[in-house]
Amino acid sequence: EAIRATVPDTKAVQAAAAAARGLGDATRLSIAAALAAGDELCVCDIAWVVGMSQGLVSHHLRQLKNAALVSSRRQGKLVMYQLTDRGRQLTSAVLGGATTCAARDTDRV
Repeated sequence: EAIRATVPDTKAVQAAAAAARGLGDATRLSIAAALAAGDELCVCDIAWVVGMSQGLVSHHLRQLKNAALVSSRRQGKLVMYQLTDRGRQLTSAVLGGATTCAARDTDRV
C-alpha cells in the first residue's frame, strides 16, 4: 500500500510521458538545445542553427508545443519560440553537460 500511494495518478503519468516523447526525437532535442542556448528564436534562425529546413523545424516545434515544452508569441510577421520552464528543465536533464561541452569546443575553434 505504501508503494501504491507514491505512484502518480494516470493524468500526471500521461503528461510526463507526452513530455518525454517530445524530447524523444533527435531533431526535437536539437531544436530544444538551440532554444536553451538562444533563449528565444524564430523558425528561420532555429532552422539555420540546426541545419534543417524551416518546414521540418516548424513541424517539430508544433510537436514540442503540443507537449508543453515550447511556447510561442507573435512579433510582427515572425513567431518567436522559447522553451517553457518544464522544457528547459527536461532538456537540461536529457542532455546533461552535452550543451556546455559543445559550447566549449566551439570556443576553441
